[in-house]
Amino acid sequence: MSEPLPEFDVLRPASIDEAVAMAAENPASRYVAGGSDLIVNMRRGLVDADVLIDLSAISALNEITITETGVMIGAGTSLAALAGDPHLCAHYGAIAQAAGLVAGPGHREVGTIGGNLCLDTRCIFYNQSQWWRKSNSFCLKHKGEICHVAPGGNECWAPFCGDLAPALLVHEAQIEIAGPGEHKARKRMALAELYSGDGADPFTLPDGMLLVAVHVPTSTRRSRYEKTRVRGSIDFPLAGVAVAVDAEGEIRIALTGTGTRPQLVEGLEKFNGQSLNTAEIEAIGKLTQKLASPMRTSTISPRYRRVAAAALAKRLVVQLADVS
Repeated sequence: MSEPLPEFDVLRPASIDEAVAMAAENPASRYVAGGSDLIVNMRRGLVDADVLIDLSAISALNEITITETGVMIGAGTSLAALAGDPHLCAHYGAIAQAAGLVAGPGHREVGTIGGNLCLDTRCIFYNQSQWWRKSNSFCLKHKGEICHVAPGGNECWAPFCGDLAPALLVHEAQIEIAGPGEHKARKRMALAELYSGDGADPFTLPDGMLLVAVHVPTSTRRSRYEKTRVRGSIDFPLAGVAVAVDAEGEIRIALTGTGTRPQLVEGLEKFNGQSLNTAEIEAIGKLTQKLASPMRTSTISPRYRRVAAAALAKRLVVQLADVS
């Protein structure tokens, strides 16, 4: 059943400062770039916004700039531009690959890196129509009192499913943010700090703060990203894995789709700088599977998603690392 889109006003700032000023003047507003996730959630009654602040006219948000310390990617850069950028393809393979695997070609033309990093968490009990959710007494993430995935607790387990985050985590990316008032000065922070780990309230940024750029340091790492999903053409990842290996053999692995935030796999230091045998690759897979902690938030079993994450990690490590 088609649901009507609620009425809202659209503001179109010409600069970052103007955008954050508009957000301060309109507390019920939301920033919008591609809108491929936000507009759907508004139509389903999951997001209330009287005002949308359209960022598409701010040219500073749409640039990929090679700097002395790495590369700066404007938050409004489209996923299609990321996937096809020669510098990213050559030096940051996982980032370009992750962008190229998001949804379908049409989505990638309008979707942005900032939007993908700020993607709302997802769950089969949340991403439904208004009447479906109401018939199930809603859920802990929106208007309800219990989590249908884990009814005995008081936590929301909706997973974060953005593809770009793990690819950026293995390259030690930082984000640049701007905001009104006391937050007006630009600030950088590690990408991992953007995520709270709370499925119901997944981001740490105060209201009105705007993600303006992603900074990725110069890297000698070779990296790749892969994911598993129900439909290979458009679906969000059930498990997504990025792996990076540098010239000294340091291994970094990050996951998406298997928890309430994207995460780096810990405990890989003992595998650095050595030729890996079959037993060590299996051990890396077990560390990955241990970190993956999906609940029954999709139609696919949590066990499959854990095993898939481990399998993807092992396959990418074999492709990138020194294997004996």
